[in-house]
Amino acid sequence: MALPDEKGHRAYDEWFFGPFRLLVSERLLERDGTHVPLGARALEILIFLVERPGEPVTKTDLIARAWPDATVSEGSLRFQINALRKVLGDGQSGARYIITLPGRGYCFVAPVSRSSGTESLGGAASLVPEPSHRMPTRLTRTVGRDDAIQAISAQLATKRFVTIVGPGGIGKTTVAVAVGHLMLADFKDAVRFLDLGPLNDPHFVPSVVASTLGLLVQSDDPTSGLITFLRNKRMLLILDSCEHVIGSVAALAERIFREAPQVHILATSRETLCVEGEHVQRLAPLESPPDSASLTAAQVLAFPAAQLFVERVTASGHPFELLDRDAPVVGEICRRLDGIALAIELAAGRVNAYGIQGTAVLLNDRFRLLWEGRRTAPLRHQTLSATLDWSYDLLSKSEQVIFRRLSVFVGNFTLEAARSVATGTDVYDEQIITTIAGLVAKSLVTADTSGALTRYRLLDTTRTYVFGKLLDSGDADETARRHANYYVQFLEAADASSPLGSGADSFACLAEHLGNVRAALVWSFFECGDIQVGTALAATSARLFLETSLLAECYRWTERALGSLDGTTLGTRREMKLQAALGLALMFTKGNSDKVCRALNRGLALAEDLGDLPTQLRILGLLHIFHIRIGSFRSALAFALRDKVVATEIAHPVGTAQAQSALGISRHLEGSNASARAHLEAALSRVTGSQRVNTFHFGFDYRNCAGGALARTLWLQGHPDRAVMVAQKTVEEAETLGHPVTLCIALILSVSVVLWNGDLARAEQYTDRLIEQADRHSLAPYQAVGQGVRGELLVRLGSVELGLVLLRESLETLRVLRYAVLTTAFNSATAEGFAMTGKLNEALQTIDESIALTERNGDLFMMPELLRIKADILARMPQVHLAQAEEYFLKSLQLAASQAALAWELRTTTSLARFWLRQGRIHGARDKLALVIDRFSEGFESADLKAARLLLSELVQSADHTPHKTLSRVSRI
Repeated sequence: MALPDEKGHRAYDEWFFGPFRLLVSERLLERDGTHVPLGARALEILIFLVERPGEPVTKTDLIARAWPDATVSEGSLRFQINALRKVLGDGQSGARYIITLPGRGYCFVAPVSRSSGTESLGGAASLVPEPSHRMPTRLTRTVGRDDAIQAISAQLATKRFVTIVGPGGIGKTTVAVAVGHLMLADFKDAVRFLDLGPLNDPHFVPSVVASTLGLLVQSDDPTSGLITFLRNKRMLLILDSCEHVIGSVAALAERIFREAPQVHILATSRETLCVEGEHVQRLAPLESPPDSASLTAAQVLAFPAAQLFVERVTASGHPFELLDRDAPVVGEICRRLDGIALAIELAAGRVNAYGIQGTAVLLNDRFRLLWEGRRTAPLRHQTLSATLDWSYDLLSKSEQVIFRRLSVFVGNFTLEAARSVATGTDVYDEQIITTIAGLVAKSLVTADTSGALTRYRLLDTTRTYVFGKLLDSGDADETARRHANYYVQFLEAADASSPLGSGADSFACLAEHLGNVRAALVWSFFECGDIQVGTALAATSARLFLETSLLAECYRWTERALGSLDGTTLGTRREMKLQAALGLALMFTKGNSDKVCRALNRGLALAEDLGDLPTQLRILGLLHIFHIRIGSFRSALAFALRDKVVATEIAHPVGTAQAQSALGISRHLEGSNASARAHLEAALSRVTGSQRVNTFHFGFDYRNCAGGALARTLWLQGHPDRAVMVAQKTVEEAETLGHPVTLCIALILSVSVVLWNGDLARAEQYTDRLIEQADRHSLAPYQAVGQGVRGELLVRLGSVELGLVLLRESLETLRVLRYAVLTTAFNSATAEGFAMTGKLNEALQTIDESIALTERNGDLFMMPELLRIKADILARMPQVHLAQAEEYFLKSLQLAASQAALAWELRTTTSLARFWLRQGRIHGARDKLALVIDRFSEGFESADLKAARLLLSELVQSADHTPHKTLSRVSRI
């Protein structure tokens, strides 16, 4: 920890500025890692100045520091300062480090960062680690805000909920970001910054917050799921720019504060949220110099507003030094701008063109009436409006037109987008390119050059102001039309580049455009816009909403668009896309309703009429999934077969793999194990991990599903070791994909394998993971499935009564949700539980109902097991049922053999052998069981094989004569 000196300055060991690193303890200056020779006195002066960045340092203090035991003239100091500037390259390429304060001293004006003396010399890289917190980059220096940052951090730590309130442009976001970075260590990097500025509709605040936190939105109101996720988390949430959606943010923040006791909330807004728990921190304007004609440069620079002004002038590349004669003028500018950071920065950006005096004249002319009238209107409006009016009026007419049109963008936009939207009969393409560069230079547009494409953005306050100008100009609707049309074309091109939805994050990577898409949709449908453009945009943006897990929003826009179709658009490709998206969105937000089926069938019919094979393939896949979810397995198989026909016609590896996967899953469910295995292995071999086969890239990864189904098929065929290996790999692969639904499906498929295999410890791990994932993302069907699997596990562990309660509750919930995939498995576990507790009549009724349901639905792969369970129940009943029990044992064996389900054969043969043993038919039981065991080449530690071998040993010992030859291999096992 660095200790303060007698004046309160902290002595840090390392300082960084520009390309330089200053090592105080080593008395060493480096440039880009190379030692820079510097005299001892010049180095001492540099250290003294750098330790006081932005502060005036008197010549007396510098002389005393550099020549502590000697008396020298100011000329010696000037010589050392000049030498120091030469070494630093001060003034070259716009770089400024040391400015002269005439008659007083000097000031170090370059931005600096620092490290305490406890850091190692090689620790510079550790100062900027790869962030895991997703926080915006903190400014190197937050002028005049250190006290506010410290106070807000302290209050946030103890009170948990703080709102930074102040007018637009005052620096609320800057302070919030600084607080977030300061508290990263306290929260172990669990700090999340959410910019609500691009959001237009307050209804979607919970959805956007959940999506930003990586949660899968599955309902119209995801608030409950969001609260569940946050309830046991220790986290700092920074909710930035709340004023335009304040009601929705207030309600959400209040619930988080009440129900998630370890979550701390920092909000920024132009007004308070006015809810329980909120503590308001009003951000005061930067302190400005007093009104005095005698102010010196050193005195002016003691005030944060003036420090910011000088820093921004210097940063613009102007070779500027604040002179005493200009100091009162700078003080006046800061006062006139009320210490509003944005206004000060805008004014500083004009000094390069007009000088200090010229800037002050323009400022004085434009703001006089507004200053006089500020008592009658909110300060946040008058101050920024006046500042932006002034900057706007400095632009040429063509620049104003382009600037106005850029205000239609919400959030980031590219140069291509700007050229498409701003171009008109009065503006040429070349003008747009030149003007955007000028607007960036004037700080009216920001530019992010960190990516492959430069992203531009208008600050929120700037955009609000200029958008008002656009509305007044009469050009708003035409600009909005071009804006909406641009995103229709942009998304259509992206969709055409990956028609089958393959490629990781093919559309999710376009999430930055959501603000613009929402704005265009709102204009089209709600602001007297263009319904035709709106329906086109809803159709092409549906995939974007689906892939970013904004299903409620997708449902809203697709339903709105479908209701707006007319005779020219009904039956077109547009309706086809809307119906398909509506069906998928409904499936997860409203359940497996008939409306889902109607939407998907309508979309499929249109795709067939239009000859659109990729869309046919996509919708057939969705219909296959839908019918499996509702337990209509024969219908699912029919769609899988149609899927294969279309995939064959397309002849694309991605489509072929999807069809193979769907067909393999259906064949597995009907009990055709050999066929299922062939299809599933083909699906896995045709598509690599980088060629994902997805349905709208939302949750259903066919390749991963194929892996889970293959694991079950391998187990049924008598390959338990390989089955467990594939199941484990499937779960591990799903973990890396980041799709909650895919992971839940992988866990459901894999937990059945380990349960069948008798690995109850791993089954419990998978069950806990399934329940955690389902709870975190509010996936209601999978929550109920997790409860049912836990009930089945408890029955296996001997806690039968509790297990039966969980199974019954799960089955009832799944019935309401129309999710019937696991009904057979849970019914069979329930029947066995009843039998274990002696409730044989209830057990028999349950298994009979399950057999009948399975025959109707077509999930026949479990029928041998159901027949075995019924035989076991009958065998426990009075003597009259013994013959009937043996009949069902033999039916089970016959069906298992026809399905090539060796695992079911083993189970049934073991049960039959016990049945015959009780009847004294030892030899027959011994021979039949030995033959089945002899067919296994792996899995000898599985529960079923261990139980079978133990029973066989008992049968051998009970036999009256020498074992048959069929025992030869068994004796070696």
